[in-house]
Amino acid sequence: MPELSKRTETFNLSQGFPDFDPPKKILERLAQVTGEDFHQYSVTWGAQNFREALAEKQSRLMGRIIDPNGEIVVTCGSTEAMMAAMLTVANPGDKVIVFSPFYENYGADAILSGANPVYVPLYPPEFRFDPEELENAFRQHPKALILCNPSNPCGKVFTYEELRIIADLAKKYDAFVITDEVYEHIVYAPNRHIYFASLPDMWERTISCSSLSKTYSITGWRLGYIIAPPHIIDAAKKVHDFLTVGAAAPLQEAAVTGLKFGEDYYRDLQAKYTHKRDLFLKGLDDLSIAHTEPQGAYYVLLDISEFGFSSDLEFCEVLARDVGVGAVPGSSFFRENIHRFIRLHFAKKDETLSEALNRLESMRKKIPVRKN
Repeated sequence: MPELSKRTETFNLSQGFPDFDPPKKILERLAQVTGEDFHQYSVTWGAQNFREALAEKQSRLMGRIIDPNGEIVVTCGSTEAMMAAMLTVANPGDKVIVFSPFYENYGADAILSGANPVYVPLYPPEFRFDPEELENAFRQHPKALILCNPSNPCGKVFTYEELRIIADLAKKYDAFVITDEVYEHIVYAPNRHIYFASLPDMWERTISCSSLSKTYSITGWRLGYIIAPPHIIDAAKKVHDFLTVGAAAPLQEAAVTGLKFGEDYYRDLQAKYTHKRDLFLKGLDDLSIAHTEPQGAYYVLLDISEFGFSSDLEFCEVLARDVGVGAVPGSSFFRENIHRFIRLHFAKKDETLSEALNRLESMRKKIPVRKN
């Protein structure tokens, strides 16, 4: 869809990256780093000062002292973190629970590990799970459950009660929980993000994956990490070493600046994205376009049922070509045969969002309704 957007001069609201700059202090440090001695490999599992800064930041958030030397692996983005985590705990033939809708890499991660994904639906519009359906999946004795919180693509933020249900089942059936918490700082009031590893008795069962991509608007830097107990990290270090050797040394050095930001940065980040969400959702409401209400992350699912398309992919192609807005077919995130959603994101400048809304205003005129 990004390539289609380029070809058609479309406003690309498909792939989830911002069109505004990272924090100025990080960029200033990057400029300095180019003239310093950070051009060769760093330590395979992450530069020492990067791990120390990350451990200090996440210790405050996760409610426990994290050892920078024994409980962290720095990876090439959260994509590698998730893959390394899966390869660390899952053997061929194991089962892994995946909530649906899901970020599309999770199913592939399981398959590349030789594991078999077991899908559990999240039901719109609030994307809640059925505890009995979840336990039925656990009764198949999976090795792990993958938890994206806040969730891509639906923007769900799991409540404490929901997390406790997952935790109790993981303990009951002796399973790991692999978390993807890349949107940990993009949560909308009154919702709040709770780190799964901070739940009672869950530290030993949790492999926490995240990255700096969304928090500091540096998706192209590919700086991610795994936080987990030492016996898991020891194995993850080996997997990571053979996957990528190590993350980029000069970018780690520059990103240390961001990891040392104070709480005001994260409050401002939340305020910025709250404003963007409100601006975009109000625009959709004014156009009477049905959509979900994200609790976190920066995605919204539009319901395109009124147009009568049997293929959401075809709808996205028509939307890009005739309306000039790029989206992702929702079916790429659902295990179920669901084709009524498309995903847009609002991590864009206000003027970009306003122009995209201006174009969406013509959607009903330019895309005729198809009759089944």
